[in-house]
Amino acid sequence: MTPQSILQARATPQARAIRLGPRSVAALALVSAIGLAAFTWPLFSGPTSQVSAHAQDAPWLFAGLLVLLVGVVGAAVSESGIGAKAVAMLGVLAATGAALRPIGAGTAGIEPMFFLMVLSGRVLGPGFGFVLGAVTMFASALLTGGVGPWMPFQMLSMGWFAMGAGLLPGPDRLRGRAELLMLAAYGFVAAFAYGTLMNLAGWPFMNALTSSVAFNPDADVTTNLTRFLAYCLATSLGWDLGRAAITVALTLTLGPTILKALRRATRRAAFETAVTFEHPRTQQP
Repeated sequence: MTPQSILQARATPQARAIRLGPRSVAALALVSAIGLAAFTWPLFSGPTSQVSAHAQDAPWLFAGLLVLLVGVVGAAVSESGIGAKAVAMLGVLAATGAALRPIGAGTAGIEPMFFLMVLSGRVLGPGFGFVLGAVTMFASALLTGGVGPWMPFQMLSMGWFAMGAGLLPGPDRLRGRAELLMLAAYGFVAAFAYGTLMNLAGWPFMNALTSSVAFNPDADVTTNLTRFLAYCLATSLGWDLGRAAITVALTLTLGPTILKALRRATRRAAFETAVTFEHPRTQQP
């Protein structure tokens, strides 16, 4: 007896990044624009502005950042169909990253959490990476007692750090040694970029009379950028080099294992499961 032909749905999960839709892109662009303005506006404010008032903006920036992060997550949920599984993975990775931060305690730039952000952003995509970076930095600040006016700037910088890994080319074609080398190179450069941004967050509030590399509100943009470069070379070059070196070392040594684990977890979670319909094979009596 031949059974009747019926339609069946079969899920085919794949280890692919969580995609960005138009609303997700708009939310990320908005939070990035606001963050960039928060970092750089003292450079363009003019000599008559009250630059020191910027120090009082951190609580408002923090509150606004939380709202925008919720907006990014909401846009990703509505456009990509992700739900509890993605939120659970976000929590696990953020907790892991926060736990890694106190290991080095920032000594000589030894901060192992950065390599995990690179690998997570690579596997799960730029939108997920941005939220993960910001949430991880928030959780680690609570864990280490590093809460202060610098925290929203750290959240933004780490969000961009992880998001950049998700924007790297060739996620479907570039694998193996070539992928590891690309991620290591990105981690090296991005580690310096993170340190530069954090320098920029605090540098405008140095007293210009105490140092020739301090921010001078009476100088033009070119002069202040020259001072800022000298400030970075004099104060944080060694620290940033240590962060970059440990990120590269951990990416090259632990990267294959972590990437495999993240891709396996993503495949099993099937955030955006593709559903196909087909007829079963006809069985002969």
